Amino acid sequence: MTDPVASRQALQAERSADLEARLRRLLAPLAGDERALDVGCGTGALAYALAPLVGEVIGVDTSDAYLEAAREHAPAGCTFVQGDAAALPFAYGDFDLVGCLRVLHHVRRPELVVSELARVTRPGGRILVADQLGDVDPLRSLERDRFERARDPSHTRLLPDADIRGFLDANDLVVVANEIVRERRDLGRYLDLVGLQGPHRERVARMAPAALEADIGWYVARKP
Repeated sequence: MTDPVASRQALQAERSADLEARLRRLLAPLAGDERALDVGCGTGALAYALAPLVGEVIGVDTSDAYLEAAREHAPAGCTFVQGDAAALPFAYGDFDLVGCLRVLHHVRRPELVVSELARVTRPGGRILVADQLGDVDPLRSLERDRFERARDPSHTRLLPDADIRGFLDANDLVVVANEIVRERRDLGRYLDLVGLQGPHRERVARMAPAALEADIGWYVARKP
């Protein structure tokens, strides 16, 4: 059986150079001594990419398995703790930089997560949000959500660009950088990431869009 943790780590390793380069571009300028937080860190992709750019990174996730995998190869300056993205175990303004990568579509109340990102960021600090975007056509978005939920029951809803911007604006966060990147996916590998096997895998594969592509929105916002 495919190990989803191992599959995530393999994909993370492939994407690491691109992710670090994107962060360098989107977050510039960085002083190099920032205290950063990776919310919903999974196996540590964002935390690992931030580590060479800042002074300290803390990753937080609810999954013991992901945290154990993240700690196994953590670079210097990275630590990982258990916690809920909608109720972070940190004080107001604890961090210079707070990010979440591909997390919002997994949570029931994404507006609460964005509020928590804002709360633990210091005034003048920055927030990074990156996630797969929902379609502007609600019917197409609904069909995509059905596929994603069948593939991974932790999926809730893909948020369109306007919703993510609305959550940032509701917390008085000012978007200072934004880009949308089209990502093409291999269906077999995409199903391996969640460990699908047997008849259920075949059923989910039949639900997949003809062109398995996703628009990933990247947002950097400043807290006044």
